[in-house]
Amino acid sequence: MRQALTHPARCPLIVASFVLAAIPGIALAQSAQDFVNKVAISDMFEIQSSQLALTKQPDADTKPFAEKMISDHQKTSSELKALVSAGKVKATLPTALDSEHQRTLDELKLKNGRDFDSGYDAIQLKAHQEAVSLFDAYSKNNPDLKSWASRTLPHLKEHLSMAEKLK
Repeated sequence: MRQALTHPARCPLIVASFVLAAIPGIALAQSAQDFVNKVAISDMFEIQSSQLALTKQPDADTKPFAEKMISDHQKTSSELKALVSAGKVKATLPTALDSEHQRTLDELKLKNGRDFDSGYDAIQLKAHQEAVSLFDAYSKNNPDLKSWASRTLPHLKEHLSMAEKLK
């Protein structure tokens, strides 16, 4: 059984899950633009895959996890958009999933029941492992996004811990 979810007020900056949370194949970003692309696509994927999970009659631990991912990733998407809009980060936000994430989402759409839950859980675990690595690197190395990545990293670690407990 998954650990109880924390109160949303304790998680003001959750990108993660941004995960790049359920993001297949995230390699370490080399530039602010690369990081922004990976984070924005990750957030879109997290939101869309979690919205899909809620339509698939999810099991007892998947439903609250998916609800939290939607809420948290909508917040981090808004935060990233604000950083870019204010000119604090010189980058352009992508507007759609890349082909890899779209393919993963399309494959997930074809699944139902336990097969869906298992697929969703595995995607969430991998994405959050990758997101933690990406944000950890940026929280140490990228001056433009360092503060935001540092504030977001603890929430991603929480998402990873939750994803590890999905059954």
